[in-house]
Formats: sequence, C-alpha cells, structure tokens
Amino acid sequence: MELKNLISRITGIFGSPPPQVEPHEEKFREAAGSTIDDDEDQWRRLSGDSSRDLAPMTQERMRKVALYLWESNLLANRLVELPLAFLLAEGVTLSCKDPDNQKALNRFWRDPINQMSIKLPKKVRELALYGEQCYPAFVNEVSGEVRLGYLDPALIATVVTDPDNPEQPIGIVTVKDKKGQARRYRVIVNGPEDVFTSRTQEIRQTFEDGEAFFFTVNDLSNGRRGRSDLLAGADWVDGYEEYLFGEMDRSKFLRAFVWDVELTGATPETVNQRAKEIHPPSPGSVRVHNDSEKWNAVSPNLNAADSAEGARLLRNHVLGGGTIPEHWFGGGGDVNRAAASEMGEPTFKVFSMRQQVIKFMLESIGLYVLRQKCLAETDEELDLGEDANQVEAMFPEMTARDTTKYAAALQQIVTAVAMAVEKKRMTEKTAVRLIAAIAGRLGVQIDADAELKAAQAAAAKVAEGDVFTDKAA
Repeated sequence: MELKNLISRITGIFGSPPPQVEPHEEKFREAAGSTIDDDEDQWRRLSGDSSRDLAPMTQERMRKVALYLWESNLLANRLVELPLAFLLAEGVTLSCKDPDNQKALNRFWRDPINQMSIKLPKKVRELALYGEQCYPAFVNEVSGEVRLGYLDPALIATVVTDPDNPEQPIGIVTVKDKKGQARRYRVIVNGPEDVFTSRTQEIRQTFEDGEAFFFTVNDLSNGRRGRSDLLAGADWVDGYEEYLFGEMDRSKFLRAFVWDVELTGATPETVNQRAKEIHPPSPGSVRVHNDSEKWNAVSPNLNAADSAEGARLLRNHVLGGGTIPEHWFGGGGDVNRAAASEMGEPTFKVFSMRQQVIKFMLESIGLYVLRQKCLAETDEELDLGEDANQVEAMFPEMTARDTTKYAAALQQIVTAVAMAVEKKRMTEKTAVRLIAAIAGRLGVQIDADAELKAAQAAAAKVAEGDVFTDKAA
C-alpha cells in the first residue's frame, strides 16, 4: 500500500507513472585478503580500548584545581603537607655496601644541580599534587655522572606504553613548542634493552631526545597517567571553605543591630517629623525622652547553634577521605591520649604505602646512577644480582615509638619461652623467632636462624672451656 501511494503521489506531480523496473537479484561476495597499515599492530580496536585515564581536559583541570587548593585552602594544604612532613622531615639517604658505589651515590645526591636534599620535598609534594612526575636524565659520557632535570606534567602530551604490556610505559611525548616541535623521551628501565620484545625495542628507538624517569601514583595498571591526591576531595574541600566564609558573614550579621523607636499616640505627621530629627546615638552618649518614646536595640536571631557541628561534619568527611584523624587538624572531639594513639595506626599505614613508592623512586634513580657509572668505566651493564650493587633508600622513623609496652612484653616473652624450652614444649628456633618478633617492634631486627647458630656456638665454646683445664693448675 505504501508503494502504491508513493506512485500515485509521483504521478500527480509529473503526470505519468515512473517506468517499472523488474527486480534483479545479485549476490555480493567479500573480497579475499586484508589491508594492513605499517603500524596497525600498534593500535587497539575501539571496542577493546580499556584505558582508565582521565580525559586530557579533565587531567589539565585536575592539575590546576589541585594547585589552587594547595595554595589557598588550609585544609587541602594540610592534606598534602602532613604526609610530606612525616615522610621526609628527618631527611633521606641512599646507601650501598660497595664503597665506590656509595661515593657515586653521594656525589649524585650532593651535586650542585641535583641538590636532592632540598629538591626531594618539592618532588614528593608535586607527585601528590599532580599524580605524576617526569625527570629527564643527563649523563656525562666520560664519567657517567647523572643529573636530573624536570618536565612539568602539563607539558606531557602522550605516555606511550608497551604494545605487549600496557602496564609498562616506554616513552613520553611532550606538547609541541612554538616551532611545532615535540620532544620524545625514552622511559628509563633499569636493565638492558633486551628486556623488551623486538617490536617494543623498535618503538623505543624512535624516542631519540634522551631518557627520563616517569613515576605515577593513584593510577591503575592499564592507566597511563597519575591522579592527584586531592582529586576525590576537591569539591568537599572547597565546600568546607565556602561554609566557613558563610559562617564568617553570618557572624557579622549577628553582631549587627538596629534601634527600634516606638512613639506612643503619635500621628503619622509626628512620626515623619521625628524620623527626620532623630539620629543614631554614638557610644557613651546620653538620650533623654519622655514616656511616650521607647528605644530598643534589636539584633537578628539566625539560629547559629548548629554551625559548629555542620563544619565538623564537613571537615571530618574530608579528613576521613585523607585518612587523617580529626585531632590532627585542631579538632579534639571525644579523643583521649589512648584513643588518639590507636587512631593514628591507619594513617601511618597509608603513609607507609606512599613511602614505599618514594623508596622505589629513589632506589630506581640510584640504581640508574650506578649503571651509568659502570657503563662509563667498563662499557658493560651493572650486575644487578650482586649485593654490593644494591641501592637502599633509608627513611627515618615516622614517629617516636612507645617502647614501654614492648619492653615489658619482651621481658615476659623471654621468661615464657625459656620455661617452654626447658620443659620440652617448644624448640629453641621457635623461641628465638618469638623474641625476634618483639625486638622488631623495638626497632631491632634479628635474624632468628643466625642468632640461634651464634648462641649455640657460644654455648659450645663455654662448654669446651669447662672440660679442658690448665695442666699447671
């Protein structure tokens, strides 16, 4: 019916029906073969794109908001600076068992350009603010000495990952400069290039503008970019500040008042005339009037009793997201000394996780320094299996330990395991392990097996001295 209606409508316009076309069936066959671009193997299908990064515009906005909040918002500033103080306030050092390697690490750390003692807090702070850091490395080809540069995360256009392993970044592409040129840095991996597949090695060879370290936090395994520590709480931090500004404005209104003057039995003309004559009294002045005129100071009642509780609710929501106890930000609440000590445990666990990230960063940089030294001196890769070539970042204790309870526990555990060993209810090895566990809480690490062997050797030597006596005696 629809086809007939269409034909009749066309006939009415042109005067005659269009020519009839006999239907013709024709089969379409798909051509054999396929077309492959030169770099098609380096691309992923849209349906298989599993990127977990923020959109570029969102990433840029995140950096600007985080920096703004850190500069202008006290709560946001503390969320960044408190962990930084616990992690780095006492300083960090790189250590290595080999004396020559230790000299190379010290030279790198104290280099007048590197100045790691003063620049490390800035690097860790910006890691928290931006979620990522990139340090181009400059190597002296003769001596192998290393100096670090800095690439602002805002200048990173693309992070290229291994096509065979999206978890591993292999290159950094910067935004184009005024001349339309972009730099391509090869991400540093402490090892020879053959740790990658041949295809990945070919891609890495296209990054010809030098090598760079690239570190991220708050990211996912299949994400390329990091995220700021303030990303989740940015709106709440800003809302808390707006709330306080509102309370400050309300406090001004609460202190404001007006004079209410009541005239008894006055006509409208008398009221208007008195309104023209009257003036607000100055402080300390005296006004005299008869009983037909009453003066009252009237102030607003804005019901501000719940404002403190509302501010606490917002503040604790933000602090809870940052795993920081309320009493660390000036709010005591119902917290005593014992409860405050226990409330700090989750916070220090979170700080320890961030400390492991910084530890990895510093040890990776230190290992790169030793690799470049070895390549300059021997033209060979550093033997990463040697203990003398291992780099360790040494951090101080985050907080002073309360050793009283552990000291009492150590005394009790020593007495208990001695009785258990004597009555054949426990082996000496297990006893030493229990003692080592408590000693670890006091900051003393004990190798239970080595300690037991040393004690048995000492006991055997004492027993040998008791058996053999001096003939002259």
